[in-house]
Amino acid sequence: MAGGFAAGYHRTEREPWDDEGKIRMDNVWILAQADSGQTPSGISSTPVTSEGETTTTTPSGTETPSTPPQRSPFPPSQIIFLGLMFVVMYLILFRGPRKKQQQHKQMMQALAKNDKVQTIGGIIGTVVDVKDDEITLKIDESNNTKMKIVRSAISRNLSKD
Repeated sequence: MAGGFAAGYHRTEREPWDDEGKIRMDNVWILAQADSGQTPSGISSTPVTSEGETTTTTPSGTETPSTPPQRSPFPPSQIIFLGLMFVVMYLILFRGPRKKQQQHKQMMQALAKNDKVQTIGGIIGTVVDVKDDEITLKIDESNNTKMKIVRSAISRNLSKD
């Protein structure tokens, strides 16, 4: 088994849970086989303490404590991805509708006499008179039917489209 790995777990007859509800591992063995080109330096045991700290026994017989490296909960690529997602959400949710509102406002300011417009109710007419917030539309040419509406009721300018 070149470069292989084997692990074992031994549980004693005692209860496997400690007072804090964590699993108690009394003996843990990790066996590994070195590549065939290397000579094995010996087998050592590695006791695991309750704080996650391990002690390593070297071939000379001394024990050196080592702690696992601390990793951040979010890798940098995940943070960048979240940032890009927020930018896209801003553009979709806020920027698009605001841009449409500005275009609609500019269209309303640019209304002039003889423009053909459509109201939000679907009525199509020709602008006859434009006052502050009131627009007079000519709806029927044969009867000379006119209607007064507020400026915000204009949906689109058909003569500019």
